[in-house]
Amino acid sequence: MRIAGLLSSDPVSPIHSYLDKILERLRLHSDWKMIRKAEGAALMGWCGWHEPNVAHDNGLLVVMDGFIYNRSDWDAFPNDAALFTQLYQKYGFEEALKKINGDFSIALYDKKDHSLWVARDRLGVKPLYYTKKNDWFVFASQPAALFELPEVTKEINHKFAALFAASHYRYIDNNPEASPYRDIAQLPAAHYLCVKKGCVTQTCYWSLTNQGDFTDPEYILAKRYRHLLLDAVSLRLQSAQRPGFTLSGGMDSSSILSLAGHTTGSKQHAFSSVYEDKTYDESHDIQSMLTTQVEWHPIKVETPDIFATLKRMIAIHNEPVATATWLSHFVLCNEVSKRGFTSLFGGLGGDELNAGEYEYFLFNFADLHHNGCEEQLSQEVERWIEYHNHPVFQKNHAVMEQALKDLVDLQTKGFCKPDRKRLLRYQKTLNPDYFDLNSFEPTMDHPFDSYLQNRTYQDLFRETIPCCLRAEDRQTTAFNLDNFLPFFDHRLVEFMYQVPGHMKIRNGITKRLLREAMKGILPEETRTRIAKMGWNAPAHVWFAEGCREPLLDMIHSQRFRERNIYNISAVERLVDEHYEIINSGLNKDNHMMFLWQLINVELWLSYLEKS
Repeated sequence: MRIAGLLSSDPVSPIHSYLDKILERLRLHSDWKMIRKAEGAALMGWCGWHEPNVAHDNGLLVVMDGFIYNRSDWDAFPNDAALFTQLYQKYGFEEALKKINGDFSIALYDKKDHSLWVARDRLGVKPLYYTKKNDWFVFASQPAALFELPEVTKEINHKFAALFAASHYRYIDNNPEASPYRDIAQLPAAHYLCVKKGCVTQTCYWSLTNQGDFTDPEYILAKRYRHLLLDAVSLRLQSAQRPGFTLSGGMDSSSILSLAGHTTGSKQHAFSSVYEDKTYDESHDIQSMLTTQVEWHPIKVETPDIFATLKRMIAIHNEPVATATWLSHFVLCNEVSKRGFTSLFGGLGGDELNAGEYEYFLFNFADLHHNGCEEQLSQEVERWIEYHNHPVFQKNHAVMEQALKDLVDLQTKGFCKPDRKRLLRYQKTLNPDYFDLNSFEPTMDHPFDSYLQNRTYQDLFRETIPCCLRAEDRQTTAFNLDNFLPFFDHRLVEFMYQVPGHMKIRNGITKRLLREAMKGILPEETRTRIAKMGWNAPAHVWFAEGCREPLLDMIHSQRFRERNIYNISAVERLVDEHYEIINSGLNKDNHMMFLWQLINVELWLSYLEKS
C-alpha cells in the first residue's frame, strides 16, 4: 500500500494537478486500486491491492499505509483510517498515535482549522517522505514519486552518496531526517508533522528512555517476554492473509514461526534462501525446525546476473540497496508471491533487542569493565574466544582490549564511539573533492547508562535497522505482500530495554532471555545452538563467477569516470585484491561489501538519468 497527498495555500493552485502523477509513480502494478479525495485545501490519495484504507467524513480526510493491530480495543470500524478518525476526534492527533499499536504511515487533514498532520509508526516500519516549497507541502510513501513535482529535482544528497560509495551502509541513515535526495526530506520514526498556516512543526511522540533495569528473576521475565512476543505474533496474524514466514537457522525467525504455529495450531509455510555455496547456506541448521507443523519451501538462489537484477531492484527502491542479502530476499519475495501467499513474517529486530550480533559482545565487555566486574569480564572473554573465534575475525584478549579503546569512551558511562575503522576503511577510493569523509562525525545517541543498550539503540534508529526496514517494505510491496515484523511491537521493544545485560549475554552465549522464553516452543537443537552464521548472501562468489568483466567495464567507462566520485586507481587495486583473495582461498577479509556498494551507486545514478 502507498499514500500521497498535498496541501496548498491556494485552493486552485496548479500543484493539485500533480497528485495523479505522484500516485501513478507509486502504483507498481496496473491492477492496484487507486483513490484520490479532496477536502478543503488538501488533496490526498491511496493506492494498493487491498480495499482502500481511506476515511472521509465531517471535514476530516485520512489516508493510511499499514495496519493498526489493537483495533479490538474499540468498536468495529470499516477500516483503520476510519478508526483513527474517531480517535483523533476524541483525543487529538498525538494522543491518538499513542493509543494505537501498529505499523503505519498516516496523513490526516482537518478542514476545521486547515491543518495537515502526517506521522510514522514508532519504529519506522512504514516510510514517509515530503518536500515543502513556499506555498505548498507534498508527501509520499517513496521519494521518487515526488520527482513528478515541477520544483523537485533529482539532485542527490552528496553525503548520502559518498557514505554509500566509500564508507559503510551503516552510516547512511545517521541523520534520520535526510533522504538520498537534496530536495526531499524523510520523516523520522516516531515523529509527526503538523502543517498549518504555512508553518511546519515536527514532534517526537514516542521514545525509549532510561527506566532502569528490571530486578525480577529471569524466569519471571522470560514468562513476560514469551507472553509479549506471542501476543505480538497473534495480533499480526489477525491482519495477515495467507501468511508465509522467512526462516533462517537462527533464533529470531524460528521463534516467530514457532509461535505462529503455537497460537494457530495449524501448519505454517516457511521460506528460506539456500545456496550452492555453503558459506552462508543455513539448510543444515534449519532442519531441526522442520516438524510436521512446518512446510518448508527452500528457495535456491543461483549465481545471479547482479547487474540486471539490481536494475530491477533499484527502480523499486529509488536508492542503492544496502547489502547483498536483499538480493536474496528479493528473489524469495517473488517466489512467495508466485505461490499464492499474501503476507510475509520475519524476525528482523530480534538481534538488536536480544543482543544477538557478534559485535555486541564488546559492548557487554565494556559494561562489565565499567561496573568493576573484572572476574566476570575475564570469564566472558574466555567463553567468547572458545565459542566464537574465527580464522579471519580473531577473538582474543588483545582484540578485546583494542576494541574497548576504539569503540567506547570508558570515562563516560555508556558512551559509544563511531567505528572509525569501519567508517574509513575505503576512504582512499573516494575523490576528496566530492566529499571529505574525515569531516563526517556520526551522531551517537546515548540515552542509557549501558554501552550495550546504547549500541543496540544506535542500530535501531541510526544504523542497521532503517535501511533494512526500507528494503523489506519496498520488496514485499513490489510483490503484493504485507510485511509483518513482530519484534518491532513497541511494547516488546520497551520491555527489552529494561532487561539487564546478563540476561542477554552470559557465558559467551547471546539471546539468553529469548532462549529461556522459548522453552517448549522451539526445538532444543535450535534453542540451544550457540554458533551464529548470520543472514547473508555469498556475493563474494557471485562476483567471482562472471561478474568481474562487467564490473571492470563499468569502472573503465567514461560515464563512471566523469562522475568524479571515485579514485579510479584505488578502486582497480581493490578489485584485483578481491579476486586474488577469493581465487587463492586466503583467510583474509575480502571486499565483497565495497564492490556491492560501488555497483549499486553507479546503477542508481544511471537509473536517475533514465527515469
